[in-house]
Amino acid sequence: MKTVLVYGATGMIGQGVLRECLLDPQVEQVVAVTRRPTGVSDPKLVEIVRADVTDLSGLPDTIDACFFCLGISSIGMSEDDYRAITNDLTLAIATPLAARHPSMTFVYVSGAGADGRAMWARVRSKTEQSVLALPFHGYVVRPAFIQPMHGEASRTGWVRVALDATRPLQSLMVRYVPSYATTTEQMGRAMLGLARHGFPRRVLESIHINAVRA
Repeated sequence: MKTVLVYGATGMIGQGVLRECLLDPQVEQVVAVTRRPTGVSDPKLVEIVRADVTDLSGLPDTIDACFFCLGISSIGMSEDDYRAITNDLTLAIATPLAARHPSMTFVYVSGAGADGRAMWARVRSKTEQSVLALPFHGYVVRPAFIQPMHGEASRTGWVRVALDATRPLQSLMVRYVPSYATTTEQMGRAMLGLARHGFPRRVLESIHINAVRA
C-alpha cells in the first residue's frame, strides 16, 4: 500500500488517522484533502487545501486506500442540511473515486447506532448502504466512544466538554469496555489493516475496530 487519501484530516478522528498513516513505513504518500491546513509537516504528506473538497483534480493517478473521516454533529441541524453534508457530500466524492479506482479500499467513518430510527441514524444508514454498494472495496466503521491519544482535539464544543469530563475514565473504558470504546490511534491502525488485509465484516462496530491490526 503506497498511496493513501484522507478526508477530514483536521477533525479528531482524522488527526489520529493521519498520524498513523504517516508513521506507517509501508505508506509512501498520504494525500490530505482539506478545507484548512492540517498544521502537520512531514515529507510523506501532500496537502490539497481547497474550499470545494468534492473537486478531485490534482489527485494521484493511483490511490490504494481512502479513509473518509469527514463528519458533523446533527445537533441543531435540519434533516435536509444534515443529509447534504453527511450523505450528498460523501457520495459526491466516493462515487467518482470508485469509478476511477475500483481496486481501492474506501473506509467510511459512521457512528454507533447508525441503524437506529433517529434522524441522524437514518441519514447515516442510507450513506453507509450507498458507500457499500459502490464498486470498490468498501467498509464502514461505527465507533462509539473514542479516546484521543496524541493531542487530537475535536472542533465541536460539546464533544470537547464531554472528553474533558471523562478524561480520568477513558483508558479504563478502552481497556474494559472494548465493545464500546476505542482510540484515535486504533482507528488509524484499523483502517490501515482493512486496506491491507480486509475483514470478514464490512460494517465494523467498536469491538471489531479494536480487533483489526495494521
